[in-house]
Amino acid sequence: MSGDGTQEEKGCVSGSATVQKSELPDVPLGQDSMGERFDCAGCKQSLYGRKFIQTEDSPPHCISCYNKLLTHTCAECKELIEHNARELSYENQHYHEHCFRCFRCERSLADERFTCQGKALLCNECFCNEFSSKCVACDKTIQPGSRKLEYRGSTWHETCFVCLNCEQPIGSKAFVPDQDGHYCSPCYENKFSPRCSHCKEVLVSGGVTYRDEAWHRHCFVCTGCKVELAGKQFTSEEDSPYCVQCFSKLYARKCVNCSEPITGFGEGKFVSFGERHWHQTCFSCSLCSASLVGVGFFPEEDQILCRDCSTQS
Repeated sequence: MSGDGTQEEKGCVSGSATVQKSELPDVPLGQDSMGERFDCAGCKQSLYGRKFIQTEDSPPHCISCYNKLLTHTCAECKELIEHNARELSYENQHYHEHCFRCFRCERSLADERFTCQGKALLCNECFCNEFSSKCVACDKTIQPGSRKLEYRGSTWHETCFVCLNCEQPIGSKAFVPDQDGHYCSPCYENKFSPRCSHCKEVLVSGGVTYRDEAWHRHCFVCTGCKVELAGKQFTSEEDSPYCVQCFSKLYARKCVNCSEPITGFGEGKFVSFGERHWHQTCFSCSLCSASLVGVGFFPEEDQILCRDCSTQS
């Protein structure tokens, strides 16, 4: 059992009379000034002229009978604890003051804090030296009953387990271990978590990466229409991201054949000749519509012709 022990001192002091006990004056044996008997409850002999003890719970007894009948036996030395001895009690057992002592150093535990380890009583100092752990931060013993924190085999005083950054006790709050110490969650996020390239706030979870920079999903939007781009196709112009629609309207080349923008999405491939551009699927003979991809062609004014159509014209 661990914890601070307590002692209870018996309500009795040495001398001819004790607390809550009365003593009659010495009178000649056999004389009764009141005409009444005043005898010991044990041996029945008169108490006139003798020292006696009377408590709230017991009638008067002579000293000898009180010691025999009403005192406790010391749990340590097994001797009676007489009326004039200081008596200590703990866990329903009674002790002489000098018998109530530490199992290790034999120091008296009267008026001292102590701990019960098994059946042995230990003073606070001996218990700490033998059983208590030491704080890894301050290297001082963690006293019994003190609040402590344990993590990965090490122990701290509650007040010594602090954040490496703000130096405030972490207590029962969440923390993040680091090779040099421990951080409370807010300090760790502020110190190590990436920040959004747009709003500069800490990026706790999720997010996207664009050009080696982190963004909140709701911050990574099209430069033109501001629609969120996370999970969608997009492209860039001068390092600014654009959705397909905005890029097509603002920057994409137009196919000479179908007049639709050439975005690089979908089939992606296109053909350029001079200042003109075609989708690969649109690059065909102006007369017979035969595909010219991968074969020779002949430009004639605004037309492009295959070999056969060119010889016929």
